[in-house]
Amino acid sequence: MTKHIVAIDQGTTSSRAILFDEAGRPLTSDAHEFTQHYPDDGWVEHDPEDIWRDTVRAVKAVLTDETLAIGITNQRETIVLWDRETGKPLHNAIVWQDRRTADACRQLKTDGHEAMISASTGLLLDPYFSATKLAWLLNHVDGARAAADAGKLAAGTIDSFLLWRLTGDTVHATDITNAGRTMLCDIHRGTWDGDLLELFNIPESLLPRIAGNAEILGETDSSLFGRAIPIAGMAGDQQAALIGQACFEPGMVKSTYGTGCFLLLNTGTEAVASKNRLLTTPAYKIGDEITYALEGSIFVAGAAIKWLRDKLGVITDAAESEAIARAVPDNHGVTVVPAFTGLGAPHWEPDARGLITGMTLDTTADHIVRATLESIAFQTRDLLDAMTADGAAPPSAIRIDGGMAQNSWFAQFLSDVLATPVERPESHETTALGAAYLAGLATGVWGDVADLSARWEAAGRFEPAQDDAKRATMLSKWQAALERALP
Repeated sequence: MTKHIVAIDQGTTSSRAILFDEAGRPLTSDAHEFTQHYPDDGWVEHDPEDIWRDTVRAVKAVLTDETLAIGITNQRETIVLWDRETGKPLHNAIVWQDRRTADACRQLKTDGHEAMISASTGLLLDPYFSATKLAWLLNHVDGARAAADAGKLAAGTIDSFLLWRLTGDTVHATDITNAGRTMLCDIHRGTWDGDLLELFNIPESLLPRIAGNAEILGETDSSLFGRAIPIAGMAGDQQAALIGQACFEPGMVKSTYGTGCFLLLNTGTEAVASKNRLLTTPAYKIGDEITYALEGSIFVAGAAIKWLRDKLGVITDAAESEAIARAVPDNHGVTVVPAFTGLGAPHWEPDARGLITGMTLDTTADHIVRATLESIAFQTRDLLDAMTADGAAPPSAIRIDGGMAQNSWFAQFLSDVLATPVERPESHETTALGAAYLAGLATGVWGDVADLSARWEAAGRFEPAQDDAKRATMLSKWQAALERALP
């Protein structure tokens, strides 16, 4: 019998479903973009009903009679608050990019709470994470605080909300990788941290059970798809990409270029504490053991290409940026710092703002396009330098994925800037594939992680070709521009 797995890939700008066969090959997919809401400066919201509607529609489009299980991967940190009885959200979801709680985070830092938070969660005190977003919802939505205290509400990241809806409002659970991004989870014990719940004034009754990544969490309500289907794997998008890239050995590194950029280094069973403002995060829990990673998070990567298309109108589609970058010999002295929603690792400065430097009367739109692509490579170099400063050995190669990974000019420039080989996988759908792998592990489609590692294939390898002096000059210009973007 043919075995199929459906992966739900719920991202920041679209909800997708992809059907995989037992060889891990994508067979068909369906995707739907949804509206981004910007109600105030630095605020970003999604309508959970949009996400739910599009997710169900996408799954129905790819589902087959041979589908054994569903895996879920999702945008992390984005938080939803809903009514347990009706299942209706009380407010739009507050998205990971949202910065409305920056002042609250600054006050918590001033009050001396960051060290305790980092020791338990592996995270830094930043509005990026879910805790202050959830506290904001409880404090600003009419009646939410009283209803939460009475046990009438549920909260969770998008995976948890989708699981609740898919199972007919019966299963309230999340996985360790998503829980680890809330700033409420003790990542060493894999449980909610009572001291942090008290600090943020969040009732534990709101929160889901924390599960592993490859286990049957529940079954879909049979009214949705005509039969009950096990939901057997779940992971945040970056950890799912790590799994899809088969980075199962300590020291292996992947970098995903989606809306943002996320560089993850597998550190094995040791939760390495960063001294250079990187994050310590659960990579996955398969069986009883948690594997950890060091993570560097860049808030704007593919979002900068979308900005070139939608706001500046200098490209008509993302793929056009590669030809433009090749068409000009250099950036003509232009540097772009795409700090549109602040800066992530290793700076963690929510008040930084984007800028363009070095323009003259000879500057063209093509130079700005190229400089924007370059900026994403420079930010990746900042992350890799921080990891090296934390004691990590230079990786033998970095495995890249996400939409920008298909841009060969960018992949080569990235290798040049990092002075490290860059590998692009055969599969373009590594994030969704990771979710499918987890569901397949839980249902016997695949045996173990060694089986998954054997399936990884490279479609391209890019070797550094930049001389050291030119690289140093480029990085020096980048650092000077970066300093100007900081408040």
